[in-house]
Amino acid sequence: MSENVVHLHKATAPPTPDTAPTVLTVVPDAPPVRPVPLWVRSGRAVKTAVTHETTRATVRAVARHGSYTFNGGRIVARRAWDGRTGSRYERMIRAAEAAGNLEAAEEWEERLQRFRAARHHRRMDLLHSPVEAAKGVAVGAGMSVGVLVALGIVMALNTGHVGDVITPLTATIDFIGLLIRIVQVVWGPALTIGPFLALLALWSVGRKQQAAPNWALPANVRNGEGEPITPSIVVKALRDLGVPALARAIKEMGDAGASMLGPITIAGCGVEVDVTLPSGVSTNEVQNKRRKLAENLTRHEHEVFITIPQAARTVRLWIADSGALDEPIGPSPLVTDDTMTADYTKGRAPWGQDLRGDAASLSLYQRHLLITGLSNQGKTVALRSLALWLSLDKSVQFLMGDLKGVGDWAMFDGLATTLIQGPTDEHVIQVTEMVEGAVDEMNRRIQAPPGTVFPPLIVLVDEAQVAFMCPAKDADKRPYGGSKANSRYFMAVRKIHNQGRAVNVLMWQGTQDPTNENLPKLVREGAHTRASLALGTESQARMALGDKAVDGGAAPNLLRPGLDRGTLIVASDGITIPAGQSSITVRTHYIDDDAAEAITDRARALRDGVTTLHATDRGEDHDPLIDIFDVIGTTSRVRTKDVLARLATLNANAYGGWSFIDLKRVLDDAGAEPYKSDGVMVVSRDRVARALDNRDNEGSASTD
Repeated sequence: MSENVVHLHKATAPPTPDTAPTVLTVVPDAPPVRPVPLWVRSGRAVKTAVTHETTRATVRAVARHGSYTFNGGRIVARRAWDGRTGSRYERMIRAAEAAGNLEAAEEWEERLQRFRAARHHRRMDLLHSPVEAAKGVAVGAGMSVGVLVALGIVMALNTGHVGDVITPLTATIDFIGLLIRIVQVVWGPALTIGPFLALLALWSVGRKQQAAPNWALPANVRNGEGEPITPSIVVKALRDLGVPALARAIKEMGDAGASMLGPITIAGCGVEVDVTLPSGVSTNEVQNKRRKLAENLTRHEHEVFITIPQAARTVRLWIADSGALDEPIGPSPLVTDDTMTADYTKGRAPWGQDLRGDAASLSLYQRHLLITGLSNQGKTVALRSLALWLSLDKSVQFLMGDLKGVGDWAMFDGLATTLIQGPTDEHVIQVTEMVEGAVDEMNRRIQAPPGTVFPPLIVLVDEAQVAFMCPAKDADKRPYGGSKANSRYFMAVRKIHNQGRAVNVLMWQGTQDPTNENLPKLVREGAHTRASLALGTESQARMALGDKAVDGGAAPNLLRPGLDRGTLIVASDGITIPAGQSSITVRTHYIDDDAAEAITDRARALRDGVTTLHATDRGEDHDPLIDIFDVIGTTSRVRTKDVLARLATLNANAYGGWSFIDLKRVLDDAGAEPYKSDGVMVVSRDRVARALDNRDNEGSASTD
């Protein structure tokens, strides 16, 4: 019990203070209560003082003004040295040589020679100047005395007093004595105040040049928000980038480091400049320092883009105005122009704006498409805006599978031939059979006579990673997902990538978080147009866009998730990309669901009417005549080949292997024979409807 602590407590009952008994309580192993040492309290006080905002402001102010004075002295000394020596000319010569401008180098060398010659003459003159100065003083003093004596004689003749002859000379001597006394009085204070005036002058020079550490500068200067980009700012940012070879080269060039820069031009909501790097500095050394370069330019990392133009050893910097990229762009022309139509072959879809502020439009003609990015970054909206524009071309057909299933594509009901919406394995199976039906249509087109023109067929699958990762297998044990040779969805997509472009059967996919598991390499490399929103890592960026685009400066992994929603890095020959670059950054227009509904209403008005097939039961029980009636829809007649394609999409197991003979047999038996119209075989909706009515009537009669 020696280590136990004894505490005295009052009783817990509510007696009066006078009658309250004292209870002795023993608390085992309670830690002793020790007073806090004085030095601990002092340390806490010091820590509080150091972290106090007033203390920090005082430290910054002392460091700032001290740096102004010290660095102001360095600046004045450097200017004086430059004025007395040829170092300025030598720096300009080195800068011209580094830039490869030999003519300018020769001109500066001639100026240096003229400066040295003039300096030599001045120094030679200084050797003879003391003697000549003494002679000049003697002659000047003699002449002055003579003039004063002559003036005194004139005064003496005028006044009649002989003493006036020396009056001018005496007055001059008295004036000189007065000046000496004034100097004697002022000299002491001048010696005291002079150093302070000199320090004030140095402080003024340093303050004007902001010659102090960045952390010690005032908040408005330190933040630099909205600071315009000038050649000197760019050169200083490059010099302080932490690349030794680059810093040495700029130091040798001095103020002429701006010769590395091309013209700084206004580009949209920012400026653009090409930087020719000195020998020994590679472009990737600058690319890898993007964040530090942005901070040196008083910008955030997302406000500086570094690309590699065609010129060798050159980087192109695009620097946004501070905060400009956080401002939304204007509405899509699809929303503002009610008369807009589309042309799949020659037109371009209005997608958004590039960083220059110019309209960014994309050609979709015979190009497979892949858009990827993290969840909730605007992938579906970006993909849907392209489909909305293309829906205004009435020749374009759509097969759509939305494996998210929350209604993002519901407005295409009545436009798409097939629209499957849902995230389950059953929906993946139906989407897979839809894509396999498109493969059958592609093969039919390939076997058509040469020169046959086919309408565009867009096979669109959103959230395609759900299909690639589906574990379901068919009756033959073939997996629907995966990336093996027997994977049904993977192989169907690969077949369309291989041959679909030639017959206008195109594959569009949107997927999240690209990896080898949810986006196989052969599939992502089969897309002609590859676009990426914000991603997590550089390896994902390479999977999304390819090594060439990333090596050329594309960095979707540096986009800010959530803040840069809708911003895409695009690698495609279908969009105008500046010469020498492999990708372009596009800020896409946002089209909400209501606006999308209005656009699809206009698209439906351009068409004769499309009956959209949705997810259906894939069981063995099916009625061919009813299915034929369903796929015909509201159109009066449909070509037999289109009926076959729609049946295969509706139920690939039942109708995937059907030919014209199978279709004709069912229709002939029902009394709804196909016939020729304008030289092609068609199926009449009215005939099929009558056949169904007759069959129902016969069934009712037999029942009665």
